[in-house]
Amino acid sequence: MKVAGIGCRAGAPPEALRDALARAEAQGGRVAALATIPAREAEARGLNRPLHLVGVAGIATPTQSPRIMALHGTGSVAEAAALAACGPGARITVPRVTSCCGCATAAIAESEGAP
Repeated sequence: MKVAGIGCRAGAPPEALRDALARAEAQGGRVAALATIPAREAEARGLNRPLHLVGVAGIATPTQSPRIMALHGTGSVAEAAALAACGPGARITVPRVTSCCGCATAAIAESEGAP
């Protein structure tokens, strides 16, 4: 299973999410599904892919943002969401990438099983 985690600012434009996802998939290939936190469901639904809503607090990530850690309890919402959706044994294959406008991020995780 290959999942892209999505992070974004509240109300981020759909183009920003599409851009971040495209940048991540350019590095890691097409993903089967997306994952994000419940607070960003509305933004991520616009990507028209299967979506998993997950908790991210306490999930260790390769990327560390002090601001995101203070807000969400993890270093990267995109990376943590991808890991959470893939389940135990998941690993980041594409670390967080940022959209050209800076409003959205995406990261890809993979695991052997389905979420």
